[in-house]
This record gives sequence, structure tokens and C-alpha cells, in this order.
Amino acid sequence: MLLVVDVGNTQTHFGTFDDDALVEHWRFASIRTATADELGATLRNLLELRGVGLADLTGSIVSSTVPSLEPEWVTMGRRYLGHETLAVGPGIRAGMPIRIDNPRELGADRLVNAVAAFEVLGGPCISVDFGTAVTYDVVSGDGEYLGGVITPGIELSLEALTERGAKLPKIDLITPRSAIGRSTVEAIRSGIVFGYAAQADGLVRRIQGELGEQCEVIATGGLAPIVVPHTETIDHTDDLLTLNGLKLIHERNQ
Repeated sequence: MLLVVDVGNTQTHFGTFDDDALVEHWRFASIRTATADELGATLRNLLELRGVGLADLTGSIVSSTVPSLEPEWVTMGRRYLGHETLAVGPGIRAGMPIRIDNPRELGADRLVNAVAAFEVLGGPCISVDFGTAVTYDVVSGDGEYLGGVITPGIELSLEALTERGAKLPKIDLITPRSAIGRSTVEAIRSGIVFGYAAQADGLVRRIQGELGEQCEVIATGGLAPIVVPHTETIDHTDDLLTLNGLKLIHERNQ
């Protein structure tokens, strides 16, 4: 079985593949000070809930946006899984030329999403990840990574709004009843949900204008289901996009 691990700034999403089938996947909080031993214990406990043992994992790959956690996951693989965990980064064979000024600065998660999006859509495409940051990653029709856009994530924006605005309440993220909020809570909901949907549509259209062609758009990330239904330009959603991308990259490095 293959272990795939996507370490984000807020959450870690990991899963196990048996050949091409995703067996199970889990999310837990990313703790920047976690050690290899703590990660191994967490992994073992979650796998045992599904009757899977560490010995069943014959390969593993990790992408991390948290620099302190990548070496801990690699050490965990060496110590508890008995093999070398592949880390997505410079030098890895992703099967995708990177056409940006400094390819080494490209975030691992963004590369993985781009690889998965092109594999799924098979042509010029944009992957949008609604995570701690909202990232837009652009792939040409020839399968080249062209660059993208990074904006503050929804939860970051909400935190900044309520921390800096003393009278503004914290809210639950649900679909607003209308664009015109008739209370402070509804007004914030409208600004966040409809605002991020409008941002997505505006950026996608601007990107397509620069490319000179239409391209399909696929979204992922924990908050995608809240925003995507209110967009006009996002064609697909896939909560497992990053995990599938990790599997593809692992295969390309065997």
C-alpha cells in the first residue's frame, strides 16, 4: 500500500492507496512542533481504525508547506515504515516542465495540484485550492506549469476581520440568504462567500484572457464546497485532487 501525505499550514490530509484505489483518508491538525515519533504514533492509531498496520505500507510520499514538518515525516518513514519517504521538492520527477522564473520556489502542494489537474483534464487548465491561502495554478495545453496566483485564504481573512474589527462577530461559514446582508453576520457572510466567488471568477477570466484560450478549472480544499457553487467559471471540484497528484508523482519516481 502507498501512503500519501499532504501537509498544509492548518491541516494534514493523508490517505492510503491499494494499487489505484484510495482505501481511506483522514485529516488532522498540522502541529509545527510535532516529532517523527509523534507523527508515527498518530499514523499508526488512525490506520488501526481501519485494520491497517504500518507494515502494510510499502511506499510513501509527502508534500509539505511547513518546512519543519517535512524532515520529520521523512524520518518517520525511515524509522517506522522501513523505507525512504519521497518528499516533493526540487529535483523530483513530476513529469511537468516548470516555466517560472525560479522553479525552486514553487510550493510542493501547488506542483502536486497542477500535476493532478492536468492528468484529470488533459488540456490547458487551472487548479484552485481553497486552503490557508487560495492558490491558482495554471497549466498549458502542453502540460507545462506556467505560474499562478496566491491570495489570503478565507479563514485568514475572517480572522483578520474579527481581530482588527472590535465590534465584528465571528461567524459560521454558510451560504448567505442574499448579497445584501440585513445583519452584520449576514453582511460578513455575503462578503466572504460571494466575495471569494467573485474573486475566483475575476481571476480565472483574467488568466484565460492572458492565455488567449478557454481552459477548464478544477477546485479542491476544505472550503471549496462553500464557494464553488456560487462561481461561474469553476467546472469541477475534487477533494482528493492533491492525494491523487501525490500518487502520480510517486509512480513517476519509481
